[in-house]
Amino acid sequence: MTDPIADAARLSVAPMMDWTDRNCRRFHRMMSRRALLYTEMVTAPAVIHGDRARLLDYDAAEHPLALQLGGSDPAELAQATRIAAAWGYDEINLNCGCPSDRVQSGAFGAILMTMPDRVAACLRAMRDESPVPVTVKCRIGVDDQDAATVLPEFLAMVRDAGVRRVTVHARKAWLKGLSPKENREIPPLDYPLVHAMRAEFPDLHLSINGGIATLDQARAQLEVMDGAMIGRAAYHEPWKILADADRLWGEVPPFADPADLALAMRPLIVAHLAEGGRLHQFTRHMLGLFHGQPGARGWKRTLSEGASKGGIEVYDAALAQVTQAA
Repeated sequence: MTDPIADAARLSVAPMMDWTDRNCRRFHRMMSRRALLYTEMVTAPAVIHGDRARLLDYDAAEHPLALQLGGSDPAELAQATRIAAAWGYDEINLNCGCPSDRVQSGAFGAILMTMPDRVAACLRAMRDESPVPVTVKCRIGVDDQDAATVLPEFLAMVRDAGVRRVTVHARKAWLKGLSPKENREIPPLDYPLVHAMRAEFPDLHLSINGGIATLDQARAQLEVMDGAMIGRAAYHEPWKILADADRLWGEVPPFADPADLALAMRPLIVAHLAEGGRLHQFTRHMLGLFHGQPGARGWKRTLSEGASKGGIEVYDAALAQVTQAA
């Protein structure tokens, strides 16, 4: 199967629970036409038994867009993939990297790094049902595993299962003793190991994730890797990361100023409110838009204090904080 989304994977925004929902992705897409966006992780049982429209619906403008699934049962993942196929995602991704307690109790996420045979069965089952590429996001290892041994073995297994694109978070996940937040910060980054995998597996498209906080750092990674994935930095300082992202593809960015972007977002927010949505469902993802710029504190304060109860007038007041400070 060819992978038309591989080029978009030069830069991607990581799947982040409670953050990268459809409103967040719509906002991010306004800044970059090209970067690959990911949903929050959705478990296979939720897709099968839950409110599919709520879990899977998105705006067509969000493409290129990948769905991340969580699970460890091949039959369930196959069924979830078959269901999700009708939504027209550009990629289906299997989560083998999340270290949270609830993920461990469900035997999926990073703990799958200890179950390569199970992962292979899951990937084959998903590929049998998917009209688009199936990919993997993983860690370099977990707990006391020797990452230099485990990671190449894991990538070889993924390749043998027919997967051709993998994102590697360049930290171990410590499932014993560290919280999910600590797992994003305490285990040391091992970029050289991930870089070595790029040379060892030339037939795989490998993206690197973890600790990448600027677009320049992403560019530096692209000198070695096929792709770079940015997580929290793209969320907390979206303009800093995504405003110039399309230059990685030799294209002019959509907006030259964050205030212009904020104005362009206004009709989307008005439409969202008209459909019964709440202001904070959009603006909670936009608090960092003016990070480091005059008026940023007023923008953030106005939205934080008023968006849960107010309407577009709160948004306009927040934007005035920035435009008047400029």
